[in-house]
Amino acid sequence: MTQLTITDKILARTVLPFIPNFISPNAVTWFRFATIPFVAYFFATEQYNAGLILFSVSAFSDAVDGSMARTRNRITEWGRTFDPLADKLLIGVAVFILVSRFLNPYLAATVISIEFFIMASALYRKRVYAVPIEAELSGKVKMVLQSLGVVAILIGVVSGIAQFFVVAYYLFYLAIVFAIISLVVYKSI
Repeated sequence: MTQLTITDKILARTVLPFIPNFISPNAVTWFRFATIPFVAYFFATEQYNAGLILFSVSAFSDAVDGSMARTRNRITEWGRTFDPLADKLLIGVAVFILVSRFLNPYLAATVISIEFFIMASALYRKRVYAVPIEAELSGKVKMVLQSLGVVAILIGVVSGIAQFFVVAYYLFYLAIVFAIISLVVYKSI
């Protein structure tokens, strides 16, 4: 069995008991894929309250599927490959629409480019060197920071409190630092 993280242990006691065993971690990843067009629609049509709720649920499902896989010993090669792809698509859509619109299009382009490079690099290493796609701590921290950055933008838009945009800037810049660490030091996603 894979070593459990503190997040796995917390979710195993709080959230996972409410998810029936017949629901696989891969089904949760499929759910995240399925939410992406709706998240994009809500953001593009400026339905930010609905977008905030659906994005938050979808982003949280990233922690859930990984914890389910590890605690229930249901890790699959499909999940190792497609879970990070779902994350990158979800973040990519949110960044493309929200960061471009409310923060800075160059910041959005930077975040999306780094995400693309990280995923392409991981897929290349898997194909050429048979290195499994693994998410290390820095990659997980990056995803959390990016998700919090998106949520900060949405709260700023919904509440009209401009300080949330400043918080979002810092979260995205910090996420870029963790993305570079993830890529250079750990060669992970």
